[in-house]
Amino acid sequence: MAIRGVRGATTVEYNDADEIITATQDLLLTMVSANGICLQDIAYVLFTVTPDLDATFPARAARLLGWRDVPLMDACEIPVPGSLPRCIRVLLVWNTEKPQTEIAHVYLHKAKMLRPDWVKEQGE
Repeated sequence: MAIRGVRGATTVEYNDADEIITATQDLLLTMVSANGICLQDIAYVLFTVTPDLDATFPARAARLLGWRDVPLMDACEIPVPGSLPRCIRVLLVWNTEKPQTEIAHVYLHKAKMLRPDWVKEQGE
């Protein structure tokens, strides 16, 4: 079985724990739904946040969804001048037979500008 990376990103308006949790959960659920991902097939998830987000760990959002057995890790993005602020990025690594061309990457809110070539009409 192959492993594939599913990318996703979203933004929040404020450095607020509840807002970060809600936005991260929305992103994760959209990524799972768009790709038909089963929780037991997730190898691991890496979350990054821009340096202006420190109110909570995005991985907490996954734990609150019940992702108890999935390895999760949080990290801080490199503070590149001019980069998109208040951004949460996700790399979900998934065991699947789907080819890379069938993976649906998910970009929500202001994060759509990061990869407009991967943006499809997704719920916000």
